[in-house]
Amino acid sequence: MAQSTKSRAGRHLSQIMTDGYMELHTRASQGAFCVWIAINVPAEIFAGFENVIYAVPESHSAMCAGKGIGAVMCEKAEKLGYSMDLCSYARIDIGNTTDNGKDSPTFGLPKPDLLVSNNNNCALLAKWFDVHHREWSVPHNVMDIPFCYTPQQEKDHRYIISQIKDLIKLIERLSGQEFDAERFNTAVHHSWRGLKEWKRFLHCARQCPSPITAFDSFVHMAPFLTLRGTPVMADHFKLLADEAEDKSATGQLPVPGEKFRLFWDNIAPWHQLRKMSKRLAELDANIVGASYTSCMGTVEGSFALYDWDEKDPFDYIARTMNAYMCPHGLELRHSSMKEAISELTIDGIIFASNRSCKPYSITQMDQQKRISEHLGIPATMIEVDHADVRKYSEANAFLRIEALLETIEAHRKN
Repeated sequence: MAQSTKSRAGRHLSQIMTDGYMELHTRASQGAFCVWIAINVPAEIFAGFENVIYAVPESHSAMCAGKGIGAVMCEKAEKLGYSMDLCSYARIDIGNTTDNGKDSPTFGLPKPDLLVSNNNNCALLAKWFDVHHREWSVPHNVMDIPFCYTPQQEKDHRYIISQIKDLIKLIERLSGQEFDAERFNTAVHHSWRGLKEWKRFLHCARQCPSPITAFDSFVHMAPFLTLRGTPVMADHFKLLADEAEDKSATGQLPVPGEKFRLFWDNIAPWHQLRKMSKRLAELDANIVGASYTSCMGTVEGSFALYDWDEKDPFDYIARTMNAYMCPHGLELRHSSMKEAISELTIDGIIFASNRSCKPYSITQMDQQKRISEHLGIPATMIEVDHADVRKYSEANAFLRIEALLETIEAHRKN
């Protein structure tokens, strides 16, 4: 059975996330320049300024969903006329701003002085942030990051670097602060150190049975979004990796009778983490890996950590701007999935067709067909919404998951 008590890393995560949000509010109240960013915007930039802070609405929305209040906050946006077909992250965030974070576990987010979105990970973000741009008359900068059907081209690389430097100049002008390249360099090294520890943690899933689950990675990825470029993030990922290796050595397993090793494709179903983990464990099934968390710190077409030479931080940041799965073409997604199936000894794959994330979900039917026909790996597709529980049926999802497990058993017999 899945453990119900928090581990040392779990307690540490709760503390640093609480401290992080409280510091965000405190510094904003003291006059810090506040930037709201999309998850793929290089947050290490802000460490290059003496008094610039950043908030991540997507991460805050995920937290609200995980705390069970996602639907409540979505309904606030829907009452304003926003469609239920709109991404639930956006609806939660817009709903949150209607009453200054009244129901938020973090008292909402401090109002921004600048909005920075991008169009490669999710084109909706530009429109979503435009809502706040119009409501508050706050400047909105959109980073134009080329989509990848092949590994990043040199001309695209130079284009991305130029935009990062333009963003720095914009913040200098708006905040009245001077950018310190050495502080930025230090922040990038903190991220690099943390990502190496993150990969050490994920590699523990190669053991059979695995001492970790994908649900662990879903929960513990949070510091990479909200504390990126800090020693706090790097130290937490080291603690997490150390703990996972200790569990491996001592036989502390989340699914002791692990019989089925599964892989998850799409964003986490934040409102179902505990319930889904528990129910899968009862079926002796463990989701040992996920594309959503495996891609952190990587480049397109692989889940391996990008081997940075630790020299030019602008070069590194630009090269990994397409780390997430959404801006990857079918061939690149298939390449990384094939790699994960081999390294993690995967028995079956759950493709989570996400009603709130069309960029992530759009290639899944083709991907499922390729995986099943070319690699002989059983796969199923379930319908979810990453943050709106009203668009998820546990009964329907597990009907398909249990059928997948039966298919895996049949394959073994044959």
